[in-house]
Amino acid sequence: MSDREALFEHTGRDDLILPFQIDPYGLRGRLIRLGPVVDSILARHDYPETVAAMLAETMALAACLAGALKYEGIFTLQTKGDGPIGTLMADITSSGAMRAYARYDADRLAAVDPAAAAERSVPRLLGGGYIAFTVDQGADTDRYQGIVQLEGHTLSECTHSYFRNSEQIEAGVKLAAGRVRTPDGPAWRAGALMIQRLPFQRDLPGRPSEDEYDETWRTAVTLMSSVTAAEVLSTDLAPDRLLFRLFHSEGVRAYPAQPVLDACRCSSTRVERVLRALSAEELADLKEEHGDVVVVCEFCKREWRYDDAALAGLSEGDEPPAF
Repeated sequence: MSDREALFEHTGRDDLILPFQIDPYGLRGRLIRLGPVVDSILARHDYPETVAAMLAETMALAACLAGALKYEGIFTLQTKGDGPIGTLMADITSSGAMRAYARYDADRLAAVDPAAAAERSVPRLLGGGYIAFTVDQGADTDRYQGIVQLEGHTLSECTHSYFRNSEQIEAGVKLAAGRVRTPDGPAWRAGALMIQRLPFQRDLPGRPSEDEYDETWRTAVTLMSSVTAAEVLSTDLAPDRLLFRLFHSEGVRAYPAQPVLDACRCSSTRVERVLRALSAEELADLKEEHGDVVVVCEFCKREWRYDDAALAGLSEGDEPPAF
């Protein structure tokens, strides 16, 4: 087995987070390729094209940022704004399980200038608001959250603003999302490419000078900027080949890839625990015309239905374990 084959032995060449490093300068990066995962998540929702594209970029960005962290738990990326697309949300666990959803105002979205929609303009589509990055590692640990205003024309530019203002780390991000032709017909794909400049360390032997480090960073950003959306979304250009095409002159090394999975965390246990906490009046308000309480997961659209007998059984049963 060749080194290239071994790199993707356990992950395949799609739906992955591929870490890499540009040597000997210590520039770190990640390449994200999402295919069936993003297509299956979007297929559950009847989103307009613009909303689907923005959510696909959000999923790629969430995977990209999560791949930069060492954590055991859940990384969440969420935008909240006063524009036609009020919410974009994607989260991914440390094992790679991803889910996502969007909320939007159909009437306001239809009034957006087509050119702004095609450009995925943050000011026109999301409006004023914020983008939040949250790491939740469980009940016994403190949550980490970074929040910045939606400053920038694209989600990539908003991410640059976050790193510049909150993390004091220089970073370059390129996002892409769209439908591509496949043997089975058109399918959604999304991807991201990110490089980060770590603080210069003067005392490490064999390191270049600070001026050389600065020049290498500028070169790497220029090379990253040359990548096209078609290359990021390609089903033919292997991820490691794309990295080689971009950074071979600088010296690039890829590490084992992490898979990304389409996996929601909803369950009947969680739904029933919420229902148990509601009063009889609140449950009555939730009942539909036929008398059942119907709960639909906002992420995966899975449905749970409870008639009066099932609700009575919940009130008489044992409290399920906390989650």
